[in-house]
Amino acid sequence: MIEIERLNSSHVPCVKDIQLSEQSVRFASTTDDFLLDISSTTHRYVIKQHHLVVGFFKLDLAYESTYHFCFKNSIGLRTFALDQRQQGKGLGTKTVEALLCYLTNHYQAYDFVYLTVNCKNAAAISCYRKGGFEDTGEIYLGGQAGPQHVMRRKITV
Repeated sequence: MIEIERLNSSHVPCVKDIQLSEQSVRFASTTDDFLLDISSTTHRYVIKQHHLVVGFFKLDLAYESTYHFCFKNSIGLRTFALDQRQQGKGLGTKTVEALLCYLTNHYQAYDFVYLTVNCKNAAAISCYRKGGFEDTGEIYLGGQAGPQHVMRRKITV
């Protein structure tokens, strides 16, 4: 079972133990960068399976003010990463599915959740599609690792 919890100090050692593949670091971020983001508009979360931290992500409440493609009253999913030892087990898709439930219960004031995913990251694109995200057809060119698909999902179904 996947659990989503807001990052707290007890999670930090577990997050630091997460091993990210080169691809995850290139497309998402490092664990250190994730832990250093203390913006008041960024909510950091851990992904747990069987009570063990297996990944992390951020929800950016200021996403719409940064990215022109993001509709008003929407948030952004950023820095979604899973421990490389846990990849290939369907956890990404299960987490994306659990995320919708979490957003519906905790972020119901928002209409959509947006993300960008590198055009070369086929596994992540597939994961987000399986989790109910739709490709908007727009390409974001501001990513450090190259062009990215813009995807979104309605928060309340």
